[in-house]
Amino acid sequence: MEKKEIKSVDAPAAVGPYSQAVRSGAMLFLSGQIPIDPVSGEPIKGDAAAQTRQVLKNANAVLEAAGAGFKDVVKATVYLKDITHFAAMNKVYAEFFMPPYPARSTIEVSNLPKGVEVEIDLIAMV
Repeated sequence: MEKKEIKSVDAPAAVGPYSQAVRSGAMLFLSGQIPIDPVSGEPIKGDAAAQTRQVLKNANAVLEAAGAGFKDVVKATVYLKDITHFAAMNKVYAEFFMPPYPARSTIEVSNLPKGVEVEIDLIAMV
């Protein structure tokens, strides 16, 4: 099955040997997004809620570049530097996703790139 790179100029560019997303057949795999301002290329300032909002804005830009949206997401993985920020992340997350919600895992990690508080990767059907 062929795989196709998906890019959005409205999301941060990949800074290594990876794609923002890859489509293979009807499956779309989004790389982890962190709260980078796509214009400045720097992490946004703010708490876990503000950072989650930026992460999901970035993810939305990549989804749209593939002709998809949050309604098409079937699996999300959330990485939090501090699990006590779960409620703040979850509140913002609920603004972007509607029932039926995707399956989701949330994992506390010891660190994330650029010292951010949250990273999220997604799998969608398109």
